[in-house]
Formats: sequence, C-alpha cells, structure tokens
Amino acid sequence: MTQKDINPYPYSDSHKRYQTYEYWLRKTFGGKCAKIPLDGGFTCPNADGTCGVGGCIYCSERGSGDFASSPRLPLKQQYAEQRTKLAKKWPTDRCIAYFQARTNTYAPVTVLRQKFDEALGFEGVVGLNIATRADCLPAETVAYLAELSRRTTLTVELGLQTVHDTTASLINRGHSFETFLDGYRRLTAASSGIHTCIHLILGLPGEDLSMMLESVKAVADLRPTMVKLHLLHVLRGTVLGELYEQGKYIPMTREDYVQAVVSSLELLPPETVIARLTGDGDRRSLLAPLWSVPKMAVINEIDKRMYRENTYQGKLYDK
Repeated sequence: MTQKDINPYPYSDSHKRYQTYEYWLRKTFGGKCAKIPLDGGFTCPNADGTCGVGGCIYCSERGSGDFASSPRLPLKQQYAEQRTKLAKKWPTDRCIAYFQARTNTYAPVTVLRQKFDEALGFEGVVGLNIATRADCLPAETVAYLAELSRRTTLTVELGLQTVHDTTASLINRGHSFETFLDGYRRLTAASSGIHTCIHLILGLPGEDLSMMLESVKAVADLRPTMVKLHLLHVLRGTVLGELYEQGKYIPMTREDYVQAVVSSLELLPPETVIARLTGDGDRRSLLAPLWSVPKMAVINEIDKRMYRENTYQGKLYDK
C-alpha cells in the first residue's frame, strides 16, 4: 500500500493530504497551466500616502513583483518573455495571466479594462489572476470584476496577512480587518463566478502560533475558493530587514513553520484550494530565513509530518 492508496483526504489524486493548486487546475482546465507574472505598473495606497507611506514593512521595491519583467516593457512583451522563461518548468499551452506586483485594482476602471482585456487576448491565456487589497475595491471596480468573471476564469487574490489589527498596524498594512471584510463581502456578493484567494503570512512580528491560527479560523469562516500561506521572508532593503539586522525580529524556525502550516491546514475547510504553502524570496536580497531557499524540502517536510501524524486538511474544521 502506498501513501496515495491510504490517503484519507478526498480532494487529492496523490499522496498530498490537502487540495493542491495543481489538482484544482487539472479539475478546472483539464491539465497544468503556467502562471505568467505581469507587472501592470500599479502602485499601492499605503506606499503613495493615501493610507500610508513606505508600504508594508516586508515588501520589496517591486511589491511582490520580483519575478516579473520590468513594468517599463509592454504587457505583451512581458508575457512573451515570462512564457519562454517558464516553458521548461510548465510545458503547457494553457496560461494564466497573473497581475502580481503591488495593488492591481488601484487605478480607474478605464485603466484596469485596458490592461486586463489586453492580457485576455494573449495567446494561450485561459484565466486571469489579479492580486489586490480589499480596500481598493470601489463599486465600479467590483462591477468590472464581475463582468470579467463571466468572460474568463477569474481569481481575485486579496492580501489579508492577519486578522489582528495590532499586527496590521505594526506591519504598516494600512487597513483593518473590518475594512477587509467589507471589500471581501462586496466582491463575493457581486458574482458567484469570482474565485477568491486570501493571503495569510505566518511568522509576523509579535504573533505566536495561537494568534496565527486565529487568523486561519477567521479565514475558514469566510470560505474563500483558495488560501495562500506565506512564510515571512526578510529581504534586504526593507524595514523588516533593518529590524532583523538590529536583532529586533527573529524569524520562524523550519520546525515551527512546518507545525504552523499543518495546524493551519487542519482548520481550513476541506474544499478550500491551498494555492501556496510557503513562498519564494528573491535569493539576491533574502536575509532570512535561509532554510526556506530549498522550497521543495520545506513542502516535503509538511507532507511527511501530515503522514506521520495521520492528519489532513479539514480534519479539525468546525462548520
């Protein structure tokens, strides 16, 4: 008997005891898709002074767009470059245009329409992922996103990071949990065709495991389509990087992170897609934790612990 044969988790066709993004892609599109990172040239309200300056304390200058092409390039050229670059990793004709850098609804609808509609016309594009913030979803933007969801497979990714307002203030997030809930509810009410993906960061300053799991439980109650769990990376040139170098922030150990992820998965609904379990820090600027660099080794440790403890996603989920 293999681990696959004895896997008690229903939304899996492998040994994985959680619903992987790859599994969801196969069920949705019939096979693997390549996510093509694009930089639409957007900024962020807590970077330009609208609700703060400097951005979140962990954000690099590219605002999560470190792996995209230069925003100075036309979107079509960015798409072509990234598709060629990722062809060996994801050999497929199906692609998802991923607007990842900064806040991708922080502009007038006329600008959003021009950029997103253009990306939908690129060769091979079968879906659109838009990363943004819940406080950047005015009514006209939500209406446009609802329209997009009727034309393509749309996933709107919302950075929450934590439900604790004290932590949100500490990391310079620029909005409260109540503000997030308002945007999230208006978005999901606008169209049942909008897939939602909520981001959480494990290891934020001042948070212990119980606080992290409170955030997970709150997100579980919202029943998003997907969840991304991120390890907090410390990057050179950020406020967090300065705190780390001054000895004022201590990153999670690998053992603690693996346990936090497993405990989080147990609390999430079994139907929720786990779009990420850790994350990628730009190796050129990563200060810590260096154990995160071999990402597959971390994921393998999570898999092994779940098998060893005979647990799985949703085992402790309370409806």
